[in-house]
Amino acid sequence: MKREPLAYRMCPQKLEEFVGQEEILGKNKLLYKMIHAGKLSSVILYGPPGTGKTSIAKIIANSTKSAFQKLNAVTAGVSDIKKVVEETKNHFFNPEGRTLLFIDEIHRFSKSQQDALLPFVEEGSLILIGATTENPFYEVNKALLSRSTVFMLRPLDSQDIKKIIHQAIADKERGLGAYDLSISEEALDFMAELASGDARIALNTLELSVTTTQADFTGKIKIGLEEVAQCMQKKVLKYDKQADNHYDTISAFIKSMRGSDPDASVFYLARALYAGEDPIFLARRIVICASEDVGMANPSALTLAVSAFEAVRMIGMPEARIILSQAAIMVASSPKSNASYLAINKALEDVEKENTGAIPFYLRNSVSKQLKEYGSQEEYKYPHDYPGNFVQQNYLPQGMEDKEYYKPTKNGYEEKIVKLNKDKKPST
Repeated sequence: MKREPLAYRMCPQKLEEFVGQEEILGKNKLLYKMIHAGKLSSVILYGPPGTGKTSIAKIIANSTKSAFQKLNAVTAGVSDIKKVVEETKNHFFNPEGRTLLFIDEIHRFSKSQQDALLPFVEEGSLILIGATTENPFYEVNKALLSRSTVFMLRPLDSQDIKKIIHQAIADKERGLGAYDLSISEEALDFMAELASGDARIALNTLELSVTTTQADFTGKIKIGLEEVAQCMQKKVLKYDKQADNHYDTISAFIKSMRGSDPDASVFYLARALYAGEDPIFLARRIVICASEDVGMANPSALTLAVSAFEAVRMIGMPEARIILSQAAIMVASSPKSNASYLAINKALEDVEKENTGAIPFYLRNSVSKQLKEYGSQEEYKYPHDYPGNFVQQNYLPQGMEDKEYYKPTKNGYEEKIVKLNKDKKPST
């Protein structure tokens, strides 16, 4: 029996085995070309756990003739760096005079430790590969950063995780290919979702499921949903992404935010996350709700929701749950207006069904030329030339002058819009 954990054994040895991170490792992407060409320079790999930072370092090590050394910033100090430098400068052991140094958790290095690296990175005797789960632009020495290329890794999606699991099941040399093993699609989906973008969690769960499940009388090990749930210490909720329970939970989540109930919103968010819902999908629903149901009653809600969406993509689970919670509570607690939603729907309906006429000449491009050709006496009034940067002027096509699409409520910021519009109307 192999002693190393499955996640360690299945660490990819070459680029062709690596799964995910197409944004940086897809063909013709910068990091892909650097590794293939062997033209390596210092890099910082930034991303959540289990996304492939150590794997990329190993692939780089396997693709270069340079000496390779690994340090962990938790246990290493300046003396360890000096030792690596001494070995690098020993031409008997290292004729090339260059070492590829992988430092895991580089954000844990103090300023003095990072400073100790700088002269050797600068002269090229050390090629640094730093891995960090923290934002390097805050945690890594700026001088070191300026001499490195930063690559951001994202949490793996469920399809990537499933592909890695299938590789482990099939691999007879490093994986579980020696077992007569079958895993249900339901269990596979559950494992991939609950791994939350971390391949290590998925492989550890797979290995534990296989080694703790008894084979049947034919010698076959059958892994189902219950076996995986026990190994992940998770109860199985009645929540199937293709079934009614999925839609019911998401519907309740959206309606709770729309209904201004932050407690119910957080509850349904937690229910969805626990059952393995994609955090990106949930962030997307919050963004839609911020525009459709909050709208101009709190114009900053959309900006905050989009920021939360980007943060969820960047951070990944489990920390993304905090960002999602804040965003959902913000939307639920905001004043509500669906006036923008109703406005665009009504305008689209008119464009589809009605004769909407022609755009007024003075609003068209090449205004002066068209006005001259058609003998129009109308002129475009430039609002900034008038008091308050406003002038009464018709912007809708002829026959549609009385159309009103946007009808602001008196909720939140829209109360100010109502007053502003009232002040702009000509007195009768």
